[in-house]
Amino acid sequence: MKLRNYLLGGLLYAAMAATAQSRRPNILFIAVDDLKPEIGAYGSRTAYTPHIDRLAAAGTVFLSNYCQQALCGPTRASLLTGLRPDHTEIWNMRVRMRDINPDILTLPQYFAAQGYTTLGIGKVFDSRCVDADFDKPSWTIPYLGSDTRYLAPGLRYPVAGKYQSAESHRRADSITRDAAARGRSRAETAKLIEDNIKPTTEAEDIPDNAYLDGIHVRQMRDQLANLARSDKPFFMAVGLVRPHLPFVAPKKYWDLYDRARLPLSAFREQPTGVPEIAMHNASEIRSYTDIPDLIATTPQKPFGLTLPDDKQRALIHGYYAATSYTDANIGLLLDALDSLGLRQNTIVVLWGDHGWHLGDHNLWCKHDNFEQATRAPLIISAPSIKPSRSHSLSEFVDVFPTLCELAGLSIPTHLQGHSQAVVMRNPRHRVKDYAVSQYPRTSDRIATQYRPYEQGDVMGYSIRSEQYRYTVWLKGAYRSRCPLATAEITGVELYDYEKDPLEQSNKIGDLRYDKARIKMHGYLVEYLERFAGRDLLTQQ
Repeated sequence: MKLRNYLLGGLLYAAMAATAQSRRPNILFIAVDDLKPEIGAYGSRTAYTPHIDRLAAAGTVFLSNYCQQALCGPTRASLLTGLRPDHTEIWNMRVRMRDINPDILTLPQYFAAQGYTTLGIGKVFDSRCVDADFDKPSWTIPYLGSDTRYLAPGLRYPVAGKYQSAESHRRADSITRDAAARGRSRAETAKLIEDNIKPTTEAEDIPDNAYLDGIHVRQMRDQLANLARSDKPFFMAVGLVRPHLPFVAPKKYWDLYDRARLPLSAFREQPTGVPEIAMHNASEIRSYTDIPDLIATTPQKPFGLTLPDDKQRALIHGYYAATSYTDANIGLLLDALDSLGLRQNTIVVLWGDHGWHLGDHNLWCKHDNFEQATRAPLIISAPSIKPSRSHSLSEFVDVFPTLCELAGLSIPTHLQGHSQAVVMRNPRHRVKDYAVSQYPRTSDRIATQYRPYEQGDVMGYSIRSEQYRYTVWLKGAYRSRCPLATAEITGVELYDYEKDPLEQSNKIGDLRYDKARIKMHGYLVEYLERFAGRDLLTQQ
């Protein structure tokens, strides 16, 4: 009789567990490369982003959200593990995450262990920081490549995965023929094409699925239809590359904007009193083939990258066009959720991995600790939670624990972020007093200028409160695992965003800001001492 009761009890428990699992919300996880909060949901009066705005109207918009490092590989590794760069040890694009930490736990990997189907496509992790399977332990379905059956009829695969103009294809064909005649390998040929066909913009009158982002969302739309028939919840990650350089998008998205009316950045100088190590020369965009001639014919300031006004407007136009193209792709995914009846039980997460300079401070790209590089959009829509807009500070390390709580899963204790679910339920709530970003530099000036994304012997830690940013550059290969006493300060910055939103003046040395400096320095000390000497990875 007792055995029978145990069996019945076990069957009942299994049935209850299966029912509970079936009620768990799905996750649609959308990562967008180089998307700054220059979208309608964040107050932009220029960007045309109706689909992102539609998602925002149904979710929580985190208006004061910050990345942990303004570079693709490190910020993605940080978000997807819930650990800061000093603990993932990914500070650049040359180190693979599991080579350093083979047992590191990722967000999709954790959801897979809880019974989720996990699958991904596009740029979720940065491919240079993971294995050839885009972090194989993270996915229950092998990571999806680009299926050319979804390519627009009559078109070839994009040149270097990016370009569709007739001229780009003609040049690629020529390079390929010449390389074959010289006995070049496929890898060598691909590198020649990548290096020699690299304009910053393209505006062809072609369908959305002429480019990889358009192909990928159509693939995932079909995957959603398959998942809708399953009893298991899913974690679907879609990585969209635009608006990362090059700014390529179908012509109809360029036509949404009048280039002549697009404003240039209001402040294109470096902040007064800024330490030199805080600046860089926008090396990423310098590698594009239409930039060197402009540099040669344009008087250069001693910092950043000076481009003619017409080229600046062309780049700004391209950024907006690429953003609107991404918005349309996001709309396809949201429409698919609705048409399949999945939206009411799906958490949708949209994030841009960091910000992007559009000529402010005479800078382009990211690679620093300024506001335009570190502030990044984060929108989460969850079933049964009312839409809201919150100014509460949030960070990308908060995404992992937030999704766990929203999905009803326990939060791994080693995570360094904090769940923002309470903020989603009450936007007036505050989870933290400050957000932290960091960026490595080298003390060699030339290396700093031309390789701002390389791991160096100087680390800049930047503390962002509601009003201020306080950045301290520490020499001696310092990292937050080290005792703070071993650090040597080589530069300090303080900005007041209420009185100086464009970061025109470093307030260090201004006696009126002594109280603010002391308070912000206290936050820095608290942060660094909290993590000094801790090996969080052993606590998984």
